[in-house]
Amino acid sequence: MSVKQEMRAIGKKAAAAARALASAEGSARAQALNILADLLESERRFIMDENGRDLDQAEKNGLDAARTQRLTISDKVLASMVQGCRDVAAMADPVGEIESMVKRPNGMLVGRMRIPMGVVAMIYESRPNATIDAGILCLKAGNATILRGGSEAFHSNQALASLMHQALEQAGLPRDAVQVVPTTDRDAVKEMLKLSDYIDVVIPRGGEGLIRAVTEQATMPVLKHYKGVCHIYADETCDLERAVEIIHNAKTQYPSGCNALECLLVHERVAAGLLPRVAERLGRDAVVFHACERSLPLMGDADVQPAKDEDWGKEYLEMTMAVKVVDDMEEAVEHIAQYGSNHTEAILTNDHAKAMRFLREVDASLVVVNATTRFNDGAQLGLGAEIGISTSKLHAYGPMGIKELTSTKFVLLGEGHIRQ
Repeated sequence: MSVKQEMRAIGKKAAAAARALASAEGSARAQALNILADLLESERRFIMDENGRDLDQAEKNGLDAARTQRLTISDKVLASMVQGCRDVAAMADPVGEIESMVKRPNGMLVGRMRIPMGVVAMIYESRPNATIDAGILCLKAGNATILRGGSEAFHSNQALASLMHQALEQAGLPRDAVQVVPTTDRDAVKEMLKLSDYIDVVIPRGGEGLIRAVTEQATMPVLKHYKGVCHIYADETCDLERAVEIIHNAKTQYPSGCNALECLLVHERVAAGLLPRVAERLGRDAVVFHACERSLPLMGDADVQPAKDEDWGKEYLEMTMAVKVVDDMEEAVEHIAQYGSNHTEAILTNDHAKAMRFLREVDASLVVVNATTRFNDGAQLGLGAEIGISTSKLHAYGPMGIKELTSTKFVLLGEGHIRQ
């Protein structure tokens, strides 16, 4: 069977599974998720062994540290997968929910019913936990899913797919409700993006090259999950001690995360007081700074390099951070508008008016006041697991949980009404 034939077969099976899911009880979908949680725990050794195969190959291929970290299924990552399954299973079923029912002047009732999207395809890099997150969220929302992870995670993803198939079958649901593309052939993605007859929406989650390729080639709607060039602006009124801790957390807790801090903007009036503290605190964790001319003299003994033009707007995904001193908030907002990626932006300030202005003027899927950028995460924002963080404004903007993986249709309840 050719790659084209294989992908069409996958699409056809997904469409059939989506129709079956649309009529399945929400309790069956929740049951499948709880069974999957049990399987993830009981099959820990199998999962770790398959992930080990990927990690061994990654080392041979010279995969960089950031992508290797994303590829690794640690005990903590596996525990998070298990908890994600249980949390999503326990959440309210969105399918069939009626919203905004209103009575028209003629007595008929008009509302919106929440419905599955149908077949959701997702193309992503490195993270095996994204396979579980995407699969369980789409299933809870009543969608069938086609998943294409990075070739570096092939064995991990196939192992997780086999467990999802077991869970679906044990719950009496079609195993094809979640399919992981069983080949690393790059032509599989090209063929998948032609399947508009079967796939309702595609979600690319990864770097700039992946997003651009999917956007240009897809024949179905695209929900982009773009890179995270996240900024923190430290205003002149910020609490310096608190600012240092927030900046440290945003950069070092998980530097390869898409919501990690990549560029620090500092008001000129607090630069002399804040930057030496930031350099000392983050320097202990071996953070490398790419600093502008005004900030260079303030960085002490830290590992610092003069910033180049390409450092602004760069997603480092490692222990490296750009630093820039700005004249005022206007310059900070302008810098974010020019170099940000509409992902996560934060301000540290004790001025309420400036905080509210920053919230209004900065365009990002999450805008934060006096907290770390690391909170742009589905679980942290109360959505449970997430399929990703959308940087597209149409349909969804920000972390996509269960509700964001559904659509709505109008429903009308009449009593013999006719149009005059």
